[in-house]
Amino acid sequence: MLATKHQNTIDNAVKANHERRFYSQYPEHPKAYGEAAAASGMTSYQQLLNQPFDRLLQTGSNERVGEEVSPYTLENLGITYPSFTVEELVAQAGAAGRQWANTPVSNRADILVETLERVKGLFFEIAYATMHTTGQSFMMSFQASGPHANDRALEAIAMGYEELHRFPAEQRWEKPMGKVTLQLQKTFKAVPRGIGLVIGCSTFPVWNSLPGIYADLVTGNPVIVKPHPKAVLPIALVISAIQQVLHENGFDPHLCQLAADSSAQPLTTALCEHPRITLIDYTGGSSFGDYVESLRGKTVFTEKAGVNSVILDSVKDVDAVVQNLAFAVCLYSGQMCTAPQNFFIPEQGIATAAGNLGFNETAQQIRDAIAALVNNPKMGAGTLGAVQNDVTLQRAQDAARLGGKVLLQGGPVPNEEFSKARMCSPTVLEVTSADHNIYEKELFGPVILLVKTKNTAHSIQLARQMAEQHGAITCAAYTTDPVVKEKIAEEMNSVFTPVSFNFTGLIWVNQHAAFSDFHVTGGNPAGNASFTNQEFIVKRFVWVGNREVVSD
Repeated sequence: MLATKHQNTIDNAVKANHERRFYSQYPEHPKAYGEAAAASGMTSYQQLLNQPFDRLLQTGSNERVGEEVSPYTLENLGITYPSFTVEELVAQAGAAGRQWANTPVSNRADILVETLERVKGLFFEIAYATMHTTGQSFMMSFQASGPHANDRALEAIAMGYEELHRFPAEQRWEKPMGKVTLQLQKTFKAVPRGIGLVIGCSTFPVWNSLPGIYADLVTGNPVIVKPHPKAVLPIALVISAIQQVLHENGFDPHLCQLAADSSAQPLTTALCEHPRITLIDYTGGSSFGDYVESLRGKTVFTEKAGVNSVILDSVKDVDAVVQNLAFAVCLYSGQMCTAPQNFFIPEQGIATAAGNLGFNETAQQIRDAIAALVNNPKMGAGTLGAVQNDVTLQRAQDAARLGGKVLLQGGPVPNEEFSKARMCSPTVLEVTSADHNIYEKELFGPVILLVKTKNTAHSIQLARQMAEQHGAITCAAYTTDPVVKEKIAEEMNSVFTPVSFNFTGLIWVNQHAAFSDFHVTGGNPAGNASFTNQEFIVKRFVWVGNREVVSD
């Protein structure tokens, strides 16, 4: 057993959780991992293609599934994964969980950090797997499914480690009662709630899954991971590393299982409704998320859809602002839960250092900045990445039919490296505040709405309503007026939505940093949980105390 090999890492992560300063255990730049790592990762990824995935330490499968298609080549990856019945998965998890539940949290945390170290050695392989299942660019794939995901996992480990050490394991309790003193020996135990289920999404199969996986494991629960059938490989690689480390340290690798399924025969509902599944983490659309939240007898953590807003009031440097926003909307073709969608702009325009900029001029500047980025041969294709699936592509292609005025029509973008890549630039529509039927829903993908409002107060009102009624994960706001800034913060925070003020340069509203930013607040319809606050951890176990009279 590892004992305290990684205690320093755990202590630093606990400290970082408290301080909320910049902290990263895993560097986000590829060069930090050696010059040969990228080429080696590419070779390893290519060797997985058109083969059965055989790295898992799960037993008992007689069937295989696999249907992943690269958004860049539009070719089937040809990888198959072992398939198990729901009962097999649950039985294996239950049997594996007993030893793990009785293992001290210090040992569990140490082993889990060791799994992250093992995953670190797969960062490039996972990056190519992410790229060719989600459509993310290589750099985003590397960072999101590698260092950033590992940091989020470590954040959950550290939070769990601290919460499970909050109370003493035992205490001699004494109560003076006149001439005698009553003495009890008390023990306190954090009892895991049971088997966890983590339901992954097709766009961020690692980043969105690791917090739930590691929150379950650090609190002593076995976990079953049900990936999206179109994006299995990235998380399968992670699970294989976790299983190997568990096995090497004397634990049943079925503590963390892959539950691969197919679109034709999904396992998700049966897993959710199984009586022995007590914990569910879900990332995806609101419809299924609402169903998950409705299940009785389950402890559920969700991240669903939201309608993210941009409030434009006044700016110092309009060029810097529109360039920042153009990158934010183009990044991964808007396929991020944090991507901005509704731009609320007063009909009289916005104040700038050079004077007032009318609505039409503001809209034109935003349009031009997006078009310039898309058409930049060095940045366009790499920023947009590829569209993960045909449904999102069709939504983007049909955006002009939503109504309003088309300011910029999205369309195919050439990719020199992948001529068949499924790509689509953003469509920009101008609508009015009366067009509720258009902007009051999430249009996942490269679709941007510029909403003409009466004034900034009206913009704030609409952004607040969107968050309260439909959910929001982010809000970007631009104002040089401290009074307006305070008003925006007050109104948006009241509906549990964080605000990013006056972002320009190399920071975008899409980005949330581990150990500092709470990803999703859990307070509005966009989701009921947050990466990573105490509630994300403490609802996964129950404190139980035993008492015994101390005899003389």
